[in-house]
Amino acid sequence: MNDASTNDPSFDSPGGSAFYYDHFLGPLFFEPYAIEIAKRIDPAPVSVALEIASGTGRVTRHIRKCLKISAQLIASDISEEMQAEAKKQLSHLDIDWQIIDAQQLPFSDNSIDLVVCCFGYMFVDDKPKAFAEAYRVLKPGGMLLFTTWDKLEHNAVSYTSRVLAEKYLKGPLPDSYDVAVSMNDVEAIRLLLDKEGFSKISIEKVKQFSVCSGAKEAATGLVAGGFIFKELRQQNAELIDEIKIELEKELAEKFGASPMVAPMSAVISQAWK
Repeated sequence: MNDASTNDPSFDSPGGSAFYYDHFLGPLFFEPYAIEIAKRIDPAPVSVALEIASGTGRVTRHIRKCLKISAQLIASDISEEMQAEAKKQLSHLDIDWQIIDAQQLPFSDNSIDLVVCCFGYMFVDDKPKAFAEAYRVLKPGGMLLFTTWDKLEHNAVSYTSRVLAEKYLKGPLPDSYDVAVSMNDVEAIRLLLDKEGFSKISIEKVKQFSVCSGAKEAATGLVAGGFIFKELRQQNAELIDEIKIELEKELAEKFGASPMVAPMSAVISQAWK
């Protein structure tokens, strides 16, 4: 998987259901950081903005509201399913939707004022190439703004669901299950950006809260859409209901039954050309 879509730390794929992904996991994991990202955008110098890995449009909505009416917003993803869901949600907004790979941006040099990518770069195979492409298309003074997940243990809901799922899985998990949290090292990110020529770099870990109306809804969304639970359904389909009940119980005990509020953490990086 490349930069297809935003991902929560316990997920490796939306599991083929963009609706479940957006309905359950969007508010739980992505909305707080979508708001945080929009706060860091100065709309004044932006005439053209590009979002990479726009997924179901959680961040796209906030970017569009933040920018000037006259500014062009290009929202891109490599998943047609995720983008189709985003288009349904945001059909009333002026957005240029495109299917684009972060490693091959189809834009001229020095043509974009702002590049945003939330929870997508972890899945790009060639990260130096992706950052080089972002640098190439940015205008001098333009900004790259992106988020990646912090360590799994700092994202409580995802960590809890992962630990529970591992109790039922047969055999060790492959390394692919850790890709979503593979870009949490601040200095490693800084080095990647520095090598591509960014002149000013600011990186920080930002804590937020996963908030859901109830532990039951959170457990339903995680079990329905999580890649690790998809694996469990294939191995022990008859245990899924039991697992969902147990997950709901653990989430309620640790973070509250209704509402459910749990800590999470992400890395926010800003780099200027």
